[in-house]
Amino acid sequence: MAFAGSLRRDSFNKRLVKVAARAAEGAGTAVSLIDLNDFPMPIFNEDLEKAEGTPEHASRLKELMVAHDGFLVASPEYNSSITGVLKNAIDWASRPAPEEPPLVAFRGKVAGLLAASPGTLGGLRGLVHVRAILGNIGVLVLPEQIAVARAHEAFADDGTLKDSKQQERALGIGRRLAHVLQRLA
Repeated sequence: MAFAGSLRRDSFNKRLVKVAARAAEGAGTAVSLIDLNDFPMPIFNEDLEKAEGTPEHASRLKELMVAHDGFLVASPEYNSSITGVLKNAIDWASRPAPEEPPLVAFRGKVAGLLAASPGTLGGLRGLVHVRAILGNIGVLVLPEQIAVARAHEAFADDGTLKDSKQQERALGIGRRLAHVLQRLA
């Protein structure tokens, strides 16, 4: 499963995760590319959950996550951290349901991380937070990652990265995730 932690239509991170997803598919792994816009959820609130249950879109997202062995996550950096929408999606998907193991959408899964930002660090500071959150809920996060700086100048019209080294690193994360998942299977 591949997605960006951004809702913006022309998100640099949506472009970046597509590059890695194509490589994972090319390496023999089926990839579901999703857009978090298709899963609108209220801000996680345990009182809301208790009163109304889990929102439909949160349940759908969690079901997709449970069905996949790995994730490609491209995370924008907002104020040196992750986006609210990404954290909210993780929070809702982490909620326990009766008769299921804790953190079933995350434990034992593998993730590859990417980021793109107009800034000079490319979202690197935010990836530290994504890595910590996912690691703490049982996801094996690959050590390889990419942070594309000056993202507003980084992409060609066809969606690839202009810099061949960056393009290869993004492809490499998708391939690496596919290979790790294949070995674990």
